[in-house]
Parts: sequence; structure tokens; C-alpha cells
Amino acid sequence: MNLFTKLSVKDQAAFAKRLAFLIGADVPILESLRMMQKQTKSRARAQVLESVTRDVSSGQFLSTSLAKYRSTFGDFAINIIKVGEEGGILDKNLEYLAEELRKKQELKKKVIGALIYPIFITISTLGIAGFITAYVFPKIMPIFNSLGAKLPLATKVLIFISNFLTHYGLYLIGGVILAIILSIMAYKKFKPFNLVMNHAVFATPIFGNLARSYQMANFCRTLGLLLNCNVTIVNAANITADATANLIYKKEIRNLAEEIVRGRKIHQYIESRPYLFPEMIPQMISIGETTGNLGHTLMYLSGHYESEVNDITKNLSSSIEPILLVGMGLIVGFVAVSVITPIYELTQNIHP
Repeated sequence: MNLFTKLSVKDQAAFAKRLAFLIGADVPILESLRMMQKQTKSRARAQVLESVTRDVSSGQFLSTSLAKYRSTFGDFAINIIKVGEEGGILDKNLEYLAEELRKKQELKKKVIGALIYPIFITISTLGIAGFITAYVFPKIMPIFNSLGAKLPLATKVLIFISNFLTHYGLYLIGGVILAIILSIMAYKKFKPFNLVMNHAVFATPIFGNLARSYQMANFCRTLGLLLNCNVTIVNAANITADATANLIYKKEIRNLAEEIVRGRKIHQYIESRPYLFPEMIPQMISIGETTGNLGHTLMYLSGHYESEVNDITKNLSSSIEPILLVGMGLIVGFVAVSVITPIYELTQNIHP
């Protein structure tokens, strides 16, 4: 039974935090679920909670009932809850889960927020240049034509672009929007395209470092949290792979789980993938495996890479700004030269 799609990280965190609070306040789990069901505005989610409440009232574990809605809650949350039930620390594991999911959501928001500025500047620049070319420049053209001015190459190019936008501008905008929509759909549904795009991002200097640090923070946090909750290493690796959206890392973490089954150490496999895992990762993991503190080591690494993501996002605007300014200057300069040059030549002819 799958009444709705997988809960977002934010919704999972809210679910875990509310349930942890109620259980921590000595409210029985059955009563806690009933209260959450009444407070849920979504009808579909209320139906799921009703089903879970019914299962728990019949004697099932919460994790067993949630496992029926694996596509809704995700393996990561279900396994953390299961370990909490088995160890008698359900409220603590729920609090831990809520906090870690909150951090994961904040990290994602920071990355998205850092990308908004350059995208906004690029779209604004292209929009202004397109408006001038398609609507302002054609109103000046009759003046040039009436005076028989000899037009420079830049102006002729701008005239061509202006005519093209005037006649096919709407088709061009529609085509761009359609291409973006199809690209997003292909990224989500077509695995080869997804892999090509991810490899392209990793190959860029700035965004590649950001993407790699973001993936490292999520990988270390998820795997570390599961190990600290006494999930076996193979299961933890498989759950981490399920929780990873990036297909490149998902495949590598799956392979990692298989290598662990064969008896290979985690750091031995990871250090053979320097393109995806920075040198610090296998070094620190090797120490964690040797000392028996792998979970805590991974949590330390997650904090390190979260700080790295914060630093990159803070400096992203200043790193990209020179490129954007050069691009804007070239576009605006080209339009300005194309318009001003023939006007200057006309004034020279009028005043001998």
C-alpha cells in the first residue's frame, strides 16, 4: 500500500521530532500515533498513520509497520527506529534521527541557496539584452535606414539577432523552456543522461568541489549514524546507498557493501576511488577501523565536510562573480557598440 510518495527530509525530521517529544514525555506510543494522526492535515498521511496505529495496537513494532510504507518513510529512518526499539531507546534514536535529518536539510538548502545568485544574474542579463535587442533596437533602425548610414559589422550582427528574436523569439523561449523540462525529466528518469550530467558537474572546478563535499558530508553522516546505532556495516552501507540520490555514489556504495562481504576493508575500497573520495576519507576511515570507532570517525568527517560546504557556498558568489561580470560586460558592451557606433558615424557626417 503506497498512498503517497516518499516523505521529504523535512517531513521525516518533523515526524521523528514530534514522535520523540511525545514518547519522551511518557505518552504511550499508541496514544502518540493517534495524536499525530489527528494533527496531520494531509488526508493521505493521516490514512498511513491510521494504518500504522492499527498495526501497533495489534502488537506490531513501529518499525515493522513503517516497513510496509518503505517508499514513504525510507530505509534509513525505518532502520534507526528499529534499532531504537530493540535497544529500548526509541525516543533517543528518534531525537538523533530528527537532528541529523535537520542538518541534512540545512546543508541542502545552503547548496541550493548558493546557486540562486549566479542563475538569477545570468537570466537577468540575458533577459535585458534580449529585450533591448528585440524591442528597443528595432525602433532605432528606421533612423539608420532613412539616413543611409553605413553599418559596422557588430550592428549587422545585432540586426540579424534582432530580426531572429522578433520573428522567432517566442519559439526560442518555448524551446528553451521545453529543453529545460525535458532535461529535468531525463535527469530523473534516464540513467545514462543522469550519469553524464553528474560527471560533467564533478569535472568543473568550483561546482565539482561543492558537489563532492556535499556527497561526502551525506555519505559520512548517514553511514556514521547507522553504525552508531549498532546497524551492521553491510546493512548500513546498503541503507546508505538507498539514501543516496546521486547515481554515481549510489553505485559505488553498493559496490562497497559487496566488497565488505568479501572481507575487504572500507578504506581499501575507497582509496581506489580518489576521483570520488578525497584522500582524507580513506585515511581517517582506516584509523576508525583500526581503533573500533568507525561510527564516530565518520561523524567527525561529516562535520568536516559540512564546514567545507559552508565555506564553498559562502565564497561561491565571489568566485563566480568575476566570470559573470565579464560575461555581462561582453553582452552589454556588444549591444552598446552596435548601437552607438552608427550613431556616432551619423553625427560625424552631419557636422563636417
